[in-house]
Amino acid sequence: MRTSTASKKLKPLTKLRQKHAFDAQAFLDSAGVARKVRQFKPAELIYAQGAAADSVMYLQSGGVKLTVVNEAGKEAVVAILGPGDFFGEGCLASQSVRFGTATAMTLTTVLVIEKSEMFKVLHEEHDLSDRFIGFMLARNIRIEEDLVDQLFNSSEKRLARTLLLLARYGKEDQPHGLLPKVSQEVLAEMVGTTRSRVNFFMNKFRKLGFIKYNGGLQVNTSLLSVVLHE
Repeated sequence: MRTSTASKKLKPLTKLRQKHAFDAQAFLDSAGVARKVRQFKPAELIYAQGAAADSVMYLQSGGVKLTVVNEAGKEAVVAILGPGDFFGEGCLASQSVRFGTATAMTLTTVLVIEKSEMFKVLHEEHDLSDRFIGFMLARNIRIEEDLVDQLFNSSEKRLARTLLLLARYGKEDQPHGLLPKVSQEVLAEMVGTTRSRVNFFMNKFRKLGFIKYNGGLQVNTSLLSVVLHE
């Protein structure tokens, strides 16, 4: 019973992606020109914090890192995004400038939808509006879970949960998720601990067979046992 409950908490995004699959190509082929596909190289800037917020992004392939810098110059990782995720949607809620910075982590393809066009298709394209609403609801759930995770769980559990989420745990055709290229420094920022602690736990997870390095970092679903352990 506990495993089932934890599994449900870790996979709202993937279940909603499968249920509300957005046909990006059909959208591109439809009438209108206020949208375009852009490709970004690894580490290339997609948009910067403080830039004009005039479009919504849909991540078709690759990975994107969202970061925020405070007035003291300290940078924090807000999220790591994968295919099927929206970002930059703050412009739909009267956000005139970008709240953070979006950077490509790998070779990345993004569908850029102008703000006015996004408002239009949300009213006209029911599949897209369902997909978008589902994503936003799932993101709110994720934020609440992240807050609980930070308040009550150890850094080891937080790291395990972060790795599972990055590996898209719960996707049936991907029992051993291959993570996008994420440094231990970034993981430490996401978990809220030090790089040395992340390195210690990563070595522990590797020795226990929960993760392995094979052309990239692969996460075994058995890592869930760390999250469930009291």
